[in-house]
Amino acid sequence: MASQAHSLSYSGCNFLRQRLVLSTLSGRPVKIRKIRARDDNPGLRDFEASFIRLLDKVTNGSRIEINQTGTTLYYQPGLLYGGSMEHDCSVLRGIGYYLESLLCLAPFMKHPLRIVLRGVTNDQVDPSVDVLKATALPLLKQFGIDGESFELKVVRRGMPPGGGGEVFFSCPVRKVLKPIQLIDPGKIKRIRGMAYSVRVSPQMANRIVDSARSILNKFIPDIYIYTDHMKGINSGKSPGFGLSLVAETTNGTFLSAELASNPQGQGAAMLPEDLGRNCARLLLEEIYRGGCVDSTNQSLALLLMTLGQQDVSKVLLGPLSPYTSPRPAKVNCAACVLKIPLATQGINAFFSCWITKQKRPSQTTHVRPGPPKAEVLEILVPRKAWC
Repeated sequence: MASQAHSLSYSGCNFLRQRLVLSTLSGRPVKIRKIRARDDNPGLRDFEASFIRLLDKVTNGSRIEINQTGTTLYYQPGLLYGGSMEHDCSVLRGIGYYLESLLCLAPFMKHPLRIVLRGVTNDQVDPSVDVLKATALPLLKQFGIDGESFELKVVRRGMPPGGGGEVFFSCPVRKVLKPIQLIDPGKIKRIRGMAYSVRVSPQMANRIVDSARSILNKFIPDIYIYTDHMKGINSGKSPGFGLSLVAETTNGTFLSAELASNPQGQGAAMLPEDLGRNCARLLLEEIYRGGCVDSTNQSLALLLMTLGQQDVSKVLLGPLSPYTSPRPAKVNCAACVLKIPLATQGINAFFSCWITKQKRPSQTTHVRPGPPKAEVLEILVPRKAWC
């Protein structure tokens, strides 16, 4: 108990992943109390327990204590070890729930990470593996994380509620990240996508492509949407279909949008035509929001900026997503949630971040009210944090 006296203490289940990931990067133990203490089913959920087991696998010497009701968690991180491993993810959340955290941890491990994740590859809650492959990997390459062993591959596709998908992820070790200067998103030059269908008719994917192109062809001619129909054991355990779209700009920025059908036995049936049109509109909305990083990867970009060298990194973001900034009046990047020291580089200092507004050119006519102005985020290490 003497060691727990020096741990950071938090209450509630909010930011559980962020707190555990940043605790692992900094080496600071955390204690989280009152995890859903007032719910009818209190304590950690199955997918959160699975995430904690994953952290235990990728580290060496971690100490994890959970009380009988699961409402109190003490986590003392060990060494980020890496290596080859496998993990069965909970089917209550997608593989993207676990993969987002691995993208933050993998570059700083002792040995290159090679991991096989099994579970749900595409759902309506978490980012799909297709979107993370098309947007997060190019973003990591901007920070100097690249190589032949940098790979993310969908071996089997699984839909909720049964899952059955399989993903292979490998990442090299990079102890030092490059500062980035992403303040000019450029113009959209092409749109690519993936329409997938599992345990349903292959025509579902073709109908999704036709409906999505009916919207996107009015915007740009360079559009190609692949179709992926897996059969047999590669199709998982549950039927479903969906679409993921990625727009690439002239400066190498990737903006994404995705939609998936309702899980089997849950909600009303969804037509492939409606799904394709709605996903195309979501992509156009993401493009309208602007920025050099899409809404899915805002928190990843901010975290890697704080973990980079002692230099100023700049990134142009659109309106901050609720995951990045739960309270609109204040910027809560991942580093500011914990205010932990940068122990990964041996610097006993805190992160610093501030925002400067970039005004858009005034327009005489507006089709509809625009989103909030884009924001340029600069991060300088090391200084004391004000938020």
